[in-house]
Amino acid sequence: MPDTESEWNDGKENDEIEMTKLEGMTKDREAVCWSFGLCRAVAARKRIISCRVILMLIFQTCSIGLTQAQSPNVIGRWNVEITFANDDHRSLRFDAQGSGKGTFLLLDPRARVWGAAKASEAKWTRGEASSVTFSGPVEFLLGNVGRDAGTLVFKGKFETESLITGEVEFSPLVGDRPSKSGTFKAVRAGDG
Repeated sequence: MPDTESEWNDGKENDEIEMTKLEGMTKDREAVCWSFGLCRAVAARKRIISCRVILMLIFQTCSIGLTQAQSPNVIGRWNVEITFANDDHRSLRFDAQGSGKGTFLLLDPRARVWGAAKASEAKWTRGEASSVTFSGPVEFLLGNVGRDAGTLVFKGKFETESLITGEVEFSPLVGDRPSKSGTFKAVRAGDG
């Protein structure tokens, strides 16, 4: 215990100095905590914004992927029914392969007279949206003895993943005969 009053005062002054230092430290700590809290809040907000941007990018990428996935695939076997304007009906099989290549095979029961039907080369291209064009040479039978050689050009669009409909034109290779036009329906083989 202090013996003199000055010792008491010195102790009091020291206590006041200590209290002032403690108050200053507390205020500094509060300021540090407040600014650190603000920094944390800003960092959290940046993280939230970053997460939102990342999620939007992922969503857009997936949407593009889904759009591309929804675009029907031409590759495969198609049963094609043709109806020309003069009500002449023809059938063929279109085998679409990669790189825009394929084959046509006439499915005419009268072709047995000539032997087994032979496939001919065909080409196909995708257009805008769901449109597709395929073409190639064919030889239709005329009666029991003749053949009508020409080029078929199909211009259609996917109605569903397994159905293409559109217009067809047959251009004869021999003679001055006009082209024949009509409509077609192509159904992916196995889907009826």
